[in-house]
Amino acid sequence: MTRFLATGQFEMKQTIGYVAVVVADYDAAIQFYVHTLGFTLVEDTFIAAQNKRWVVVAPPGSTESKVLLARAVGAEQESRIGNQTGGRVFLFLCTDDFWRDFNAYRRKGVVFVREPSEESYGTVAVFKDLYGNRWDLVQFRQ
Repeated sequence: MTRFLATGQFEMKQTIGYVAVVVADYDAAIQFYVHTLGFTLVEDTFIAAQNKRWVVVAPPGSTESKVLLARAVGAEQESRIGNQTGGRVFLFLCTDDFWRDFNAYRRKGVVFVREPSEESYGTVAVFKDLYGNRWDLVQFRQ
């Protein structure tokens, strides 16, 4: 609900609804995000007119931000698979229990490219998704 403020402006609320991750194969991506990382498969709908699927996953407990698994089409998009940010961390997976998730992911074969460290803002480690995109697994300090 939008409210009118005393300043003469409207109060707004915006959220990031979806972040697209370019993937090579829908089913392999679903396998990784749902079965390895424990995300929820929110939607998997075939769009016949475009010969593609609308595949959305979300971390457990997430209510706003979700990940759209977007199959690459053409050479330019395919060149971005696994390197959407030029080697930088792409996404930040925030957790309420770093060690629970770190250990579970390790057991499931997730590759960590930076071991856990205690930083001023919290505990963090960097892992790669199945295509090589880098993610921070982070538990922020209260």
